[in-house]
Amino acid sequence: MKRIYYAFPALLLIAASCGGGKYAATEKVYKEKAKNFAAQYSQAPVEGQLDRVLSGNKEWIASTNFGVRKPNYVMIHHTAQNSLDQTVKTFHNEKVGVSSHYVISRDGKIVQMLNDLYRGHHAGLGRWGNDTDLNSSSIGIELDNNGTTDPWPDAQVAALLSLLQQLKETYKIPQANFIGHMDYAPTRKNDPSRFPWKKLADRGFGFWYDEVLEEPPLNFDPKLALRVIGYDVKNIDAAIKAFKIHYIQRDTTTAILTAQDLKILYAIFKKYL
Repeated sequence: MKRIYYAFPALLLIAASCGGGKYAATEKVYKEKAKNFAAQYSQAPVEGQLDRVLSGNKEWIASTNFGVRKPNYVMIHHTAQNSLDQTVKTFHNEKVGVSSHYVISRDGKIVQMLNDLYRGHHAGLGRWGNDTDLNSSSIGIELDNNGTTDPWPDAQVAALLSLLQQLKETYKIPQANFIGHMDYAPTRKNDPSRFPWKKLADRGFGFWYDEVLEEPPLNFDPKLALRVIGYDVKNIDAAIKAFKIHYIQRDTTTAILTAQDLKILYAIFKKYL
């Protein structure tokens, strides 16, 4: 089987061509969709956009200054499934309609399933800051993990760090914009759970708190702090639980912030100011 090699400064991804292999059918669907998108992008004038404007005084004049949209966030998930193959099968199910740009197996294999510049279907309904559509501005990374008892193998974390470094450098993604699914969708998601976020923060992917913690001031408002960090605080209990899943990683089923939890929240809040 012919192989195509995509070389990146810190990452080598190897993708098999669709000449009759295991994924020939899904590769064909991918290429056909990509072809249709390419046709839409190349239209000049663009069909169906200015046409919808109810005005008789309108004209298409092409600009010479434009580029492709770029991702500005990375959202990390756990698959809640039992194998890489099972996840790939799920992402090939058009009735389910979900996808992610990358999947990383327990042994560290990185599988790319979407062009970084395409809009994946991994974030769903949620809110981070004022953004309610992170599918349109983020890269989704699924980690092969059942979400309950699986450890996070060193090989898997190392592969993730390598991929994150490449994405951060390529798209100039800010440190604050590496988040978990539960951060964005706290009322319905808890992934990735039990996750080593500190290892990521130590490399510049997201924030973590310092070992020495300050007492928050007497007028410290936890709800405001969560909102400044990015959490949707309409359901404050869900926001607190999501924060605890990310930063506290204990007593995550309760929406109670202990004195120590408040110190941690204050420390993270200050990093977003």
